[in-house]
Amino acid sequence: MSKERARLRAVRQAEAEREKAARARRVGRRQRRRALLRRLTPRLPDRRTGRLFARRSRGERAGVAVLSIAALGAIWFLVDDLGLRLALMVLLLLVLPAVVVVALGRRI
Repeated sequence: MSKERARLRAVRQAEAEREKAARARRVGRRQRRRALLRRLTPRLPDRRTGRLFARRSRGERAGVAVLSIAALGAIWFLVDDLGLRLALMVLLLLVLPAVVVVALGRRI
């Protein structure tokens, strides 16, 4: 009885070893294929800079700020009605992000 169990255990272990070897071959092929694809696939450069406002340069941000303040000043000095002034200022602040994207382009 114990010889039979030992033989069956040896058969099970041999089968497990064959499955383990086949699995290792499959994993190896998959890893080699993925490595090849990684080498062949073009990648965009890493544009992360660690700065809070990395999408725009300091000059672009300064230009946006100066032009916004100039537009707010023009609204304040050229429009007489206070309600219209406030409405135009709010409209400028709401439209400003879209204008910046259109004028300077979208870079990520």
